[in-house]
Amino acid sequence: MSTASAPATRGPALRAIAVVVLVPVLSALALWAFAWPAARTAPRDLPLGVAGPPAATAGIEEKLTRQEGAFEIHHYADEAAARAAIEDRTVYGAVVVTARGPELLTASAASPVVAQLLQQAVTGQAAAEGGEVRTVDVVAAPAADPRGAALNASVLPLAIAGIAAGAVVTLLGLRGVRAALTLVGAAALVGLVAAALAHSWLGVLTGHWWAEAATLGLSTLAVGAAVAGCAALLGTPGIGAMAFVVMFLGNPFSGAASAPQMLPEPVGAIGQWLPPGAGSTLLRSVAFFDGAAATGPALTLTWWAVLGLGAVALGDALKRRRKEDGPTAERRPALVG
Repeated sequence: MSTASAPATRGPALRAIAVVVLVPVLSALALWAFAWPAARTAPRDLPLGVAGPPAATAGIEEKLTRQEGAFEIHHYADEAAARAAIEDRTVYGAVVVTARGPELLTASAASPVVAQLLQQAVTGQAAAEGGEVRTVDVVAAPAADPRGAALNASVLPLAIAGIAAGAVVTLLGLRGVRAALTLVGAAALVGLVAAALAHSWLGVLTGHWWAEAATLGLSTLAVGAAVAGCAALLGTPGIGAMAFVVMFLGNPFSGAASAPQMLPEPVGAIGQWLPPGAGSTLLRSVAFFDGAAATGPALTLTWWAVLGLGAVALGDALKRRRKEDGPTAERRPALVG
């Protein structure tokens, strides 16, 4: 074999080895990201209210704190205050001591998984002691989606729509203002279509229609702008890098299927700083809780969108400068004679 043909044959062989190694690594990362949080789902500092006179609630609180690290106890004077805290998304539920006996307040709209967990824990403990607990669903999940499956299923399509928008804008060579307007327009249309499907047709969202459409659109824009911005700075590999963050971290760490406090630490916190987690939390707030506790996730999505669009503009400016500073033909005076 000649020395000239050696590099030609070595290139395909190295690429084949890279594929053989990369595919198992990506598979392992995917299994870790999706399976590990699901297998370790359990309450971790889950906000839970206890309402009633201190003397009456002391025994209940003592039993709840036996599960070390499971619940973050919030004290309330009466049932009205506990209901208000649930509606404000301060706590996921509350145990209220009344003259009729203990009462469990839940909010299946916040998380059907958490509502079921609280019901099993509190009512099961009362049954073991020969008592009975009445359960009241303060903010119930919609009848069309009692298990929250549709809201959980919306996380992945919105992420894919955002990745697709950012990738298409990059591959079509759109830059600067044109790229930003395209991303905003595509995200707005996604929000309108998704709200029409989820709210008007399926009935799985029950809040203000335009607020839901804005939330769905902002979630898409946050991902799309991040993908396009990363690609504007890093080139085409930026699409893959941001897609990896959104799909392999943002989606499984979102807590949409249960709650951020049900995931291993610090997965739940990380997920809320990424667009899928912030988007699902914001959607619950505007769809079922009249926008309660919406400020935090709304700001997170806005920052992702602003920083992404800023990166698109910065990448365009850098490309223009490189063109202007490129090599020019050096002019020399012509020799006479």
